Amino acid sequence: MYNIKKNIDRLRRGSFTFFLEPNEIKEVSKYFKKDEFNIFKPFLEAEKVILYKETPPKVILFKIITKENFRHQDILGSIFSLNIDKEMFGDIIVDDNNYYFYLLEFMKDYFLTNFNKIKNSYIELEEIDINTLKDYKRKFKELELIVKSERIDIVVSNITNTSRSKVKDKFNNKEIILNYEILTNPSYLLKEEDIFSIRKYGKFKYIGKIKETKKNNYVIKINKYI
Repeated sequence: MYNIKKNIDRLRRGSFTFFLEPNEIKEVSKYFKKDEFNIFKPFLEAEKVILYKETPPKVILFKIITKENFRHQDILGSIFSLNIDKEMFGDIIVDDNNYYFYLLEFMKDYFLTNFNKIKNSYIELEEIDINTLKDYKRKFKELELIVKSERIDIVVSNITNTSRSKVKDKFNNKEIILNYEILTNPSYLLKEEDIFSIRKYGKFKYIGKIKETKKNNYVIKINKYI
């Protein structure tokens, strides 16, 4: 809630928010009329955006220079290891073997100095034109799973190939994020378009049921963010 209040105050002062996730955008925008702010969206399908009054924020786009293969969660974890708040950076994009992320400009020097390693591999950062990825569209890997229920603990167990009892530990350890908020209820029933993350396994979008099997199970479709 503190993060929401800070960003509301920034916008009221005529400045801009930092990067907001969809649930935060909804909360902040409640305090303003639709014509009282603009939205800075680095690319069409960006999930993290910035709200501003008149002057758009200064944002840069970094490309990660490496010969290694990384996952989205590898990059995210390495950024968080710098004790960086999530509102300082925007979407991370993994496009084949190319890796990018958006960043508030005033954090540029800090990242150039300190962000030089992902997992055990050294990297370099190259600032590129902010419009390079303006037409980028999200890529997903489609998954079809057979489950007994749309309960999220059952789905997580299937994705991670982990027992239900161990999945419970993931909830207790705050490793499951649903629609950008920590989820502690393992019996939550997934709804179409829900977005959830499993620490160390990635980020997913629930598409919904496809059909019911003869054994009264369900075939469900999930998109895994690439």
